[in-house]
Amino acid sequence: MPELIPDTANEPLTQTIPVTHDLSIRSYVSVPIRRTDGTVYGMFCSLGKAPRPSLNSRDFEVVRAFASLAADQVNAQLSFDAAVQLKKSAIEDILKLRSFEIALQPILRLQDQGTAGYEALCRFSPEPYRAPNLWFDDAAEVGLQTALEIFVIEVALAFLPELPASCYLAVNTSPATLATGKLSDIIAAAGGDRVVVEITEHAAVEDLDVLLMEIDRLRDLGARIAVDDAGAGYSGLQQIIRLRPDVIKLDMSLTQDVDKDLARRALASAMVQFVHDTNARVVAEGVETEAEMRTLKNIGVELGQGYHLGR
Repeated sequence: MPELIPDTANEPLTQTIPVTHDLSIRSYVSVPIRRTDGTVYGMFCSLGKAPRPSLNSRDFEVVRAFASLAADQVNAQLSFDAAVQLKKSAIEDILKLRSFEIALQPILRLQDQGTAGYEALCRFSPEPYRAPNLWFDDAAEVGLQTALEIFVIEVALAFLPELPASCYLAVNTSPATLATGKLSDIIAAAGGDRVVVEITEHAAVEDLDVLLMEIDRLRDLGARIAVDDAGAGYSGLQQIIRLRPDVIKLDMSLTQDVDKDLARRALASAMVQFVHDTNARVVAEGVETEAEMRTLKNIGVELGQGYHLGR
């Protein structure tokens, strides 16, 4: 069918199409909207109920310009949808095949180098290797964040009976997953008195009241609450004050070169004082040198983890 028709009454083909008469179409300009691979997604059409003898190539070019804009929007959305579906399929495969392993990193007492506990860290198997946070970000984007986090925590908690009775196990969760209430039953079954729930500080807490209610439920089970990556998260000290954690974990951005950097050392010391005043405990993350460990110990940091202390 011609892309530009000044009068459909003069086109035998348009006269045989019922829609021409149903909608009283007498003039018509149409340009295909194409996907990036060249296939037709749809049509961008301009219809008139009266003949338009003056319709010409300039009118056609105007419609084609609008069709091009529409195609840009359509293809951007199609590309986004395809990327989301690819991520969703990858996360669903991980959930189905359990394509990850749990690595337990020891958390040591800096004074005597004894092991106080372990943090359960997830390492995903699909190649090429991607950092765990990227997988969890993808899961959040496609609506599978809670499913993935809960599954990883269930697998991690299965290691708890194998750990020394004096050691705790720390597991990680986002505020969104904790707020669903699905974590309490899992912690209860595992034995909450040996579990530390680390809440990532990289996202805003959307419903603080609900989150605090779930934190109270976990505490009733004997579990302790930790704020992860303190100093590198979304709302810093404000969120720490609101959540009233039992454990504060200093992000490695504070512990790295703490022996050489006066500003980092001052901030870490202030955090240690805050922790002592609130009857909490502090864990330094990312301890990678002997000098960092000695400095942290000297300013009162009780616990630490990192490659220098144990992979």
